[in-house]
Order: sequence, then structure tokens, then C-alpha cells
Amino acid sequence: MRVLLIDGDNRQASYLRKGLIDASGFSVDVARRGDEGIHLASEWRYDLVVLNTRLPDCQGADVLARLRQLADVPVFMLTARNGAAGRVLGLQQGADDCLDSPFAFSEFLARVQALLRRRRGAGNDVLLPLRLADLELDPMRRRAYRSGRALTLTAQEFALLLLLLRRQGEVLTRHELAEHLWGMNFDSDTNVIEVAIRRLRLKLDRPFRDKLLHTVRGMGYILEYAAPAATADSTD
Repeated sequence: MRVLLIDGDNRQASYLRKGLIDASGFSVDVARRGDEGIHLASEWRYDLVVLNTRLPDCQGADVLARLRQLADVPVFMLTARNGAAGRVLGLQQGADDCLDSPFAFSEFLARVQALLRRRRGAGNDVLLPLRLADLELDPMRRRAYRSGRALTLTAQEFALLLLLLRRQGEVLTRHELAEHLWGMNFDSDTNVIEVAIRRLRLKLDRPFRDKLLHTVRGMGYILEYAAPAATADSTD
């Protein structure tokens, strides 16, 4: 699940990004300015936008209005400490939910998850379980199984597997994986992608006969299942 966080407060943005990744395995892109957030929203498909109304270059309401023109994406607004009046104003401006700053991260996360559940009930399938062969992944409960056996995954491994499973059958390049999971400023010269793939493969494939995660040499990685070829009966 991919989240766009538009927040001019660097400290809060870093805190929320880490919390969303660690707690839910989300992929989080961060924009420090309203115009940057609008640009990213026009270039990429997001499952959720978290918008802080206090931005260095524009009003949060203006960004919200542009987001509504660009895509039907749920927007969670973080407002200044104005009590009920501020939250009501945010909802009237088109936000799907609002929360006053400062706030407890546990409440923020619970309300984000509730918002996404409501969207799923309205026809949004981003939280529905995903399957491939004997692999099943539940994005909402953050659980993954193979042949009914639970896989013990880190937040990063879960996010990587979720991305691969959503794009099953497609070859994903190192650049695509890095951009989605590690943000726009990822250092492509490191081997962190290879390390992450290797660790995921040890848990996902090594204990099982059928391998799902494959390397396409010179191109990237693909998650797919190839049924074993049938063996013809021999005759004397």
C-alpha cells in the first residue's frame, strides 16, 4: 500500500513515515511542500494521502482541492490545534478524516486503518487478501502464509512481498522497487535491494518445493508460479 505524506514539519514527517512503515508495512513517499505533493499525486497512484495543513508554500485547503481534482484518493488531514471547529472545517473542505496536532500515533494509525476499511467497503480493494498458488497475504492484518504456515516477516519484507504480489507476473526493476519502498532519494549504488530480496527469498521460498520469487537476469525480479510440467506415463 502506497501512502503520500505531505508535511512541512520535517521531524513529524520522519516520525510518521517510520511509524507507518514499521507498524503497517506501507510504502511512504514524503513531500515537504504543497507543490511537491501535488506533483507526486499527479505522477503516481496512491492509496492514501496524509496532509498536514501547515505547509511552507501554500494552504492545506488549496492542496486538498487540487488532490480532489487529480484522483479519488482518501485524504487524512492533520490540522492545527483548533479543536472541533478545525476538524469540522477540514471535513467541509473535503477531507475524509481529520486529527488535531499534536496527537498519539496509536490513534492516528487506528483512524487511518478505519478510513481504509471504509474505503474497502465502498469498493476499494487495496486491503483485500491476495493469493498466488499456496501463498496468501492479508494486507489489513499484515499476515502472510504459505501452505497454511505463517511467514515471519519484518515490516520491510512484508512491504516488499506486498508490492511483488500486487504486481505478480510483472518484472520489477531495482529502480522500481527502490522508489516504491525506500523513497525518492534512494542510493541506487548500494546493494540493499539484493539483500532485501535474498532475505525475503529465504523465508518465502527456501522451505517450500515450489519457488515463487525469481530473478530475471539484467532486468529485475518477478513473483510468479509456474505449475510443474506433467510427466507423461511411460509405456513398455
